[in-house]
Amino acid sequence: MLAFALVLVAPLLAVAGAPEYQVARTTASREGLLGATDDAWAGGKAIEWGPSQYATTFRALWDDEGLYLRWDAVDPNPWHTMTKRDEHIWDEEVVEIFIDLDHTGRDYYELEINPANVVCDLRMISPWPDIEGDIDWDLDGLQTRVHARTDVQGATTGWTATAFLPWSGFRSLPSAREVTLPPEPGDTWRFNVFRIKRPAGPTEPEKDAVFAAWSPPAGRSFHDAGAFRPFRFEAVH
Repeated sequence: MLAFALVLVAPLLAVAGAPEYQVARTTASREGLLGATDDAWAGGKAIEWGPSQYATTFRALWDDEGLYLRWDAVDPNPWHTMTKRDEHIWDEEVVEIFIDLDHTGRDYYELEINPANVVCDLRMISPWPDIEGDIDWDLDGLQTRVHARTDVQGATTGWTATAFLPWSGFRSLPSAREVTLPPEPGDTWRFNVFRIKRPAGPTEPEKDAVFAAWSPPAGRSFHDAGAFRPFRFEAVH
């Protein structure tokens, strides 16, 4: 599976300086976290970015079993064409994360989720895009869900994606040999999160596409080591 470079074609609203993200340790249940309940995610630090009409909020938490991720996407008209896993998911609307475990940028991992809960997980090998070797990740034990959101009148306001990434799945990755699993408080990985919104829909997915990252890259691709920021594991919130 290969992923194309993503061109930034829309203005970005990002956190100034893009500081590190502190991942709080949680005691919430996996069901509550995947279900995106407010109580379960109360300890998750929220970061928000993107044009206001397509703003995205990200949170992360962790426990002894794995890493939990959540995106809340403002989206009055979410769409999709894929309803099962497919390597061409970059033609869809998605939320994404890049994870670099050992800070080298040589070997990092990408998770994409679309509004129908279609998932693509890739292993990226630097220098990108001159990729050598197997880039399939296929994280063992990965679980994801997507929840539609509406206002009190029943109108669509957006969608929420959640994911559970078990440490047992990470252990098979080459760069995992250089890190402690489960992480310990104070351990730091690197990451970036972003959102792709395609307002023109499936007939013209590239027209006026919005590629919005929390930490915008310097060039014309999200595969930019300089855009990665610290992802620090903390104790219980």
